[in-house]
This record gives sequence, C-alpha cells and structure tokens, in this order.
Amino acid sequence: MRGARSAKWVATAIVVALAATACGGDKDSASDVNAGKPDPNGTITVHTSEPQNALQPANAKETQGHRVLKTLFSGLVTYEPGTGKIVPVNAESVTSTDAQHWTVKLKPGWKFHNGETVTAQSYVDSWNWSANTKNNQINSNWFSDIEGFDDVHPDKGDPKSDTMSGLKVVNDNEFTISLKNKVPYFNYKLGYIVWAPLPKAFFKDPKGFGEHPVGNGPYQFVSWNHNDKIVVKRFDGYSGPDKAKNGGITFKNYTTADAAYNDLRSDNLDWVEQIPDTSLTSYKQDLGDRAATVEFSAVQTIAIAYYSDQWKNVDNKVIQGLSMAIDRDTITKTTLHGTRVPANSWVAKGVLGYQANSCGDACTFNPEKAKQLIKEGGGVPGNKIFIQYNADLNHKPWVDAVCNSIRTNTGVDCVGDSKPNFKADLDTREKKQVKSLYRSGWNLDYPVNSNFLRDLFGSKADGNQGGYENKEFDDMVAKADNVNSLDESVKLYQDAEKVLQKKMPSIPLWYYAINSGQSTKIYGKIKYGQDGEPLLSEIQVKQK
Repeated sequence: MRGARSAKWVATAIVVALAATACGGDKDSASDVNAGKPDPNGTITVHTSEPQNALQPANAKETQGHRVLKTLFSGLVTYEPGTGKIVPVNAESVTSTDAQHWTVKLKPGWKFHNGETVTAQSYVDSWNWSANTKNNQINSNWFSDIEGFDDVHPDKGDPKSDTMSGLKVVNDNEFTISLKNKVPYFNYKLGYIVWAPLPKAFFKDPKGFGEHPVGNGPYQFVSWNHNDKIVVKRFDGYSGPDKAKNGGITFKNYTTADAAYNDLRSDNLDWVEQIPDTSLTSYKQDLGDRAATVEFSAVQTIAIAYYSDQWKNVDNKVIQGLSMAIDRDTITKTTLHGTRVPANSWVAKGVLGYQANSCGDACTFNPEKAKQLIKEGGGVPGNKIFIQYNADLNHKPWVDAVCNSIRTNTGVDCVGDSKPNFKADLDTREKKQVKSLYRSGWNLDYPVNSNFLRDLFGSKADGNQGGYENKEFDDMVAKADNVNSLDESVKLYQDAEKVLQKKMPSIPLWYYAINSGQSTKIYGKIKYGQDGEPLLSEIQVKQK
C-alpha cells in the first residue's frame, strides 16, 4: 500500500510462529477455540506499534497506521480474500467503458461517526485535499492518474488549483472520474485506504483531526495515548458488509517482540504480530489450535538507497553480485525455521500477474559468480555495506545471517544498522538519510502486479524511497497502463518486471507467511485477508 505500498510498508520481517518460552505453561496447548459462546460486546487487544504519522487516510504508508485506519474508514470497494475479487463496500458500482472515464455510484444512507451523511462530495473533497502538494500527504501520488493532478501537485512551485478537473460530482450519490490516460485496473486501486471519504469537520482542522479522526468505518475513534495504545469502539450505525462482531479494539504498542509474546501467553494480548526467533520450533505443540500459519501476498527485499554517496554511480553488476551472494535457501530453513520461501521475483505470490524467476540468475545463490560480478562492476565503494532495519521487531537474526552470507562469500563487510522502532526506520527513509541499504517489506494494497511495480519503482512513485530511476521501466509502465483490458495490462507489467534485472531497484529475499497465534479468550480461529492482516471486525471473544 503509491503512485505507490505508498502502499503499506510491512513492519515485520519474521511474522513467525508462536511458541512458549515462559509463563502460562502448557495448560492451554490443547484448548478448543470453539469452546463456549461468543460475546458480541467483548473487546479485543491486538499487537501494533506507533503509527508513523497522524491518522489521516492519505498519510499512512506502513502497516501500523493502516491497521488502525482500516477500522475507522471504509472506502468504495474491498477484495475477497484468496480470490482478489472486487467486493463493493460504500460503492453501488464502479464502471467504465474505456478504462479512462469512470462512474462511481454510492449506496445511499451511509453516515460518518458524527452523523454527517457520506456523499459524492465527501469523496471528491477528500481526494482533492489529499492530492494537493501543500498538504504534504505521504500518499498524494496515488491520485496522479486523475486529470488535473498536476494542477494541485506540480513538480515545482505552488498549486495552480485546489481541485482536480477530472473529478465531477453528479449528485449526492454519484460522481465521475476522468483519468489522464487509460488505467484498466483503476477500480482495483480504489480499495486502498487513501481513497476514503472525509467529513466536513476534517477540513476545518486537519491536524487536530489526525489526532482524533472521524470516519465512516465499522469502528469509531475513542483515544490515542501515543507510544502506548489506540482505542476504538464499534460504530452501531455502520452500513457496510463488515459490521463489527466485537465491542471494540485496543491497539497496544510494544517495544520488543518478547514483551508482546509474553503478554499473549498471559492472555493480556489477543493477537501477536511477531514472537522471538528463539521460540519458533514448538509453537504448534504449545499453542495447539490457537496457532496460525497462512500465506499472504507480501515480499521481503533489501532496497538500495540510490541517492546515497555509496550508490549514486554504482554498476548494476555490484548489486547483482551482492544478491547472488545471499544463501536464501539456508537462511529461510535455519534462521527463519522454514517460515519463509526464497523469492526470485519482485511481485508477491497470490497477486494477479505474479511470475516466478523474473529476477533470473541474480536471485540464484552462486558465490563464485557473485565475487566475479562485484569485481567486474568496480567493487562496493568502501567495501562495506549497512542494512537498516527496525529493532522493535525481530529482524536482527536474519539481517545478521544475510550479512554473514555476503561477508563470507564476497569479502565485502556487512553490518546491521538498527533503528529503535518502525517509525524511526521510516522517518529515516523519508528524510533520505539511509546510508547504504534498508530492509523493505511490501504488502499488497490491491491484488494486481502493478502495485508491486509501478507503485514501488516508478520514478515518481510514493513508495520509491530509494531514489531508483529507470527510464526503460517507466516507459513500459506507461504502455502497460494505456490499454483497454486488465489482462493486457497485467501481461505488459510482467514484461516490465523482467527489465528490472538490468538495474535492480532492490534485492528480493523471500515471500511472507503468517505464523501467529491468539489468546485463549478468542472464540473461533482468527481469519486473515490477502494482505496478511487479521480481519479484526470478525474476531469475537468468549463469554465469561
């Protein structure tokens, strides 16, 4: 989840299996998750960390803020887990006859949490404000397809207008969208949180709103105690298909994976995002039917800070060589205990247009070739690299393993560059202060390969935080967008992905899987979306 997973940057690198280390014993290992009866008013507590920015729909490019915003806001469409099929939410329909001119019809009667009616104007005003460069929204380029975007978001200088000419309100429940060019997958993009509507109160005080948001989703905001927790409660006036089956959610911050895991074992936490790597081997035995292993559409990479002094003029052979020096198979089997699958493409599995081995030989372990390529490319400047990562989740073990593989197989020194938490990691990227390389996990915003390509590696994409530029790729992306059919666009994006071998924007490592668990208080098994996030509105606790 941009332009670009803007999309959602994945905070976790090892969303690994839960296992007991201390506290709680094994008394719950054979617990029946379906025992008892569900409490429709029971509340849940889930693992998260501090969102990077204020809670504004266009200002979240990471899983933590996005996780909260999805409960507070609902948009036009969503996707069916496992199939990627578009499911209408606030939209009655989103249609086009030429892939360039779109008509949106809304389901009438929707309300914001303050009682205001959600109308076509709510969407148009939201998109115009979010796209405007003066409002400094991190995902503003998501609106770059719309006619008139350049007037509100020029490359230089002040905006010429506060509205995009491509947006027209027909009536309270209908508006039209004119794009600069054809984008046959545009309706898929509309499932991302950036497209949510905003109430009139937002525009009076956007900053204050970000601290106390008013949405139109299944939950309404209660409180935000920074670096501690965010609390939301069920909104009984919600009109969508995903009405909350619980009374509310507490998003609880943790500074370490150990602390979160221990709280799960003590039933002080109902869902954990990650546990310590030392507890990976016995989770099925320890948690029994409360353990979860589910594949989802995300890929882990190491991205290059091309703006840094080290990589400004580097030969692509050097990047290819570093990639070939990484023993993905051994690392996923040992350090990651089989919870990951080695990646050989930039697009995640389960996404429309996924193709194996688009990375080619560069993602195949070959120490001799790795050394040869690095030498032919002129070597790594300074003969030392740093891999930046966030320390609040369990990245250090695999970063150390990758560095050891590179160091052993090439002689290039490699060390981890730890940031205290995901927010600090992202802030460093946004300020272009990464000194070498950085951990980059990308989780789908919409299930089409363009989301992992254009939205990450396009020269002007919000998700392109490393300063990657590739004119051949940009030209192929423009061609892939300007066609009539989704199938044709997907095929052309597959062609564009293959040219990334010539100048690698990042080094693919492995595909993700959820290895998580739930407390004894949860009724039934927690379900997950294709983006790997728990379907929070579906979770219920047991009656006491």
